[in-house]
Amino acid sequence: MAKRKRKRHLFADHVAAIPVSEPPVRPGIVGLSRTVPSTIVRPPYADSGDPGPAVSSLVRTPAELDAMRRAGAMAAEVLIHAGQFVEPGITTDRLDQIVHDETIRRGAYPSPLNYRGFPKSVCTSVNEIICHGIPDSRPLADGDIINIDVTVYVDGVHGDNSCTFLVGDVDEHSRRLVAETYVAMMEGIRTVRPGSKVNDIGRAIERHARAHHLGVVKEFIGHGVGTEFHSDLQIPHYFDPRARAVLEEGMTFTVEPMLTLGSPSLFLWNDEWTAATQDGRRTAQFEHTLVVTPQGHELLTVASDGTTAAELYAPKPEKVSS
Repeated sequence: MAKRKRKRHLFADHVAAIPVSEPPVRPGIVGLSRTVPSTIVRPPYADSGDPGPAVSSLVRTPAELDAMRRAGAMAAEVLIHAGQFVEPGITTDRLDQIVHDETIRRGAYPSPLNYRGFPKSVCTSVNEIICHGIPDSRPLADGDIINIDVTVYVDGVHGDNSCTFLVGDVDEHSRRLVAETYVAMMEGIRTVRPGSKVNDIGRAIERHARAHHLGVVKEFIGHGVGTEFHSDLQIPHYFDPRARAVLEEGMTFTVEPMLTLGSPSLFLWNDEWTAATQDGRRTAQFEHTLVVTPQGHELLTVASDGTTAAELYAPKPEKVSS
């Protein structure tokens, strides 16, 4: 018991040495929702905002998997495209426009738009914002980090991925956070194979996070995805002994850990979407959609040339000084 308490004190001491993100992110002006041409096929919730109960199978058909490979590649390419514009001075609303226009240009629907009433076409989460940040008039500042979460709906299925980008000259704590969050995601993904359990994913992510003194957000988890934006399959990013579901060939879902430099405790803004860390310390997230295959797994959110946003933009742990 004494040894365990000592470890907790060491973690607390480590967190205390990490500064709160300043200045704090505050809501800006949210512009009007963008329009989608009538020629583009919409998901069922596009008009009402209500996706209804999840009813789809957790296992995809061969035809659905083919469509998901196309949707995943498109989502990856839209995210990579958006990453080219991340720089000090650009507003998150402008990033929303860039993602929206590129998605429409490719003949797809931006899945977040009006999903349960979400007003924009992409989620942009800056610094201490954990997830579901609504694009607004706030310009990015030198030293920020931003997660851009892109999902597209095309050919009847969704492709869902995200990446945390560095904005200009970013401090060492934030670079380490971003680098290790990506590694944690990949550690979780590596456990995926037929017969493995859902909680193997969370165990691997949590183990890596703890080894690097990072918190794991528990309130938001990965999810089944396919013909529905969110299906019933739930993927915690921490070890949950109750998450004993056995993975089967053909299951498709996201792995999208959100790790924090400090406490993972959170609160929601008044917009009822934006989640922020209570202690004001920074957080990062990465996300892939994948399918369980006979050999293990396949990443679906990979561009047609084989690249991903994280490979192009995320700092690598070996390049981050200790």
